[in-house]
Amino acid sequence: MKKIRVLNVDDSALMRQVLASLLAKDPEIEVIGSAPDPYIAREKIKALNPDVITLDVEMPRMDGITFLEKLMRGHPMPVVMVSSLTEAGCQTTLRALELGAVDFITKPKIDLREGMEDVAQDLISKVKAAACANVKREALAVRREPTPLPSGSAMIKTTDTIIAIGSSTGGTEAVKDVLEVLPPNTPPILITQHMPERFTKTWADRMNELCRISVREAEDGDSVLPGHALVAPGGYHMALERSGARYTVRINQDPPVNRHRPSVDVLFASVARYAGANAVGVILTGMGGDGAKELLTMKQAGAFTIAQDEASCVVFGMPKEAIKAGAVDKILPLGDIASAVLAHVSR
Repeated sequence: MKKIRVLNVDDSALMRQVLASLLAKDPEIEVIGSAPDPYIAREKIKALNPDVITLDVEMPRMDGITFLEKLMRGHPMPVVMVSSLTEAGCQTTLRALELGAVDFITKPKIDLREGMEDVAQDLISKVKAAACANVKREALAVRREPTPLPSGSAMIKTTDTIIAIGSSTGGTEAVKDVLEVLPPNTPPILITQHMPERFTKTWADRMNELCRISVREAEDGDSVLPGHALVAPGGYHMALERSGARYTVRINQDPPVNRHRPSVDVLFASVARYAGANAVGVILTGMGGDGAKELLTMKQAGAFTIAQDEASCVVFGMPKEAIKAGAVDKILPLGDIASAVLAHVSR
């Protein structure tokens, strides 16, 4: 069995040691080396040819973002960022994902060794997913022109439509690619992206600056309105509710579903229940199978369902499971999803 060969890049000797010991617990992973800064990392990449790199953000001589940008331009490869939970850390991590990093883990604020033990399985899963990731698609992503939505009577028919989107690994950029081409009169959008607390608000705020629709982190009781996208907060499930003609969202901390909170299945199940055939379900790049079961429920309730195709996914886990479950009406490249959604809701 070929092992996944990992190089850890971090200026903290303790962090390098902790990462190595945690990753060594999995028999499918081999830590082949470490580097305290990007200059040494560059030489070790040439010499050792790792399958995956874990990369710290804050380092001497050259910061992790600058190094990542150079790496993805000249030698794209799977990178898992090691980030802090500060506001600056959130911004920097999102920039890393834009540049092509596959995913990230967060450093604990206190007690590094014990705190990292708590995220060991998450770290291992993300390294394994990164080893299979399509990093070139992320590194070479291009900005698309806005997609027009037919005006007039077409929009009248879509006032009750709900668009539900679920994503995980690679999803921060995939969702952005879909949202930034949508017109201001797009039907309401609900988004569950697997992401920790704090990161979801920073991500939503960042997309709000880029998009013509309004994008923000959801709060309990928010109205679901055309031209607005609500993002499930990190650490909370988001579910659709309906009272008469009015849609709202409920935010809760019920137990994780499929090991996730927020869970895509929670969102999709609620949309199937309350919106039925007046819904579109979209499942994008991500590892695991969250969303597949309840996307099928949406389809059975009459919703139109879309999965991102393998070639454009960073990780084809979630769409693959949805397709296997028979939950998908159309399988499309990422660049075609927004126009397919708009064409459907404008019928």
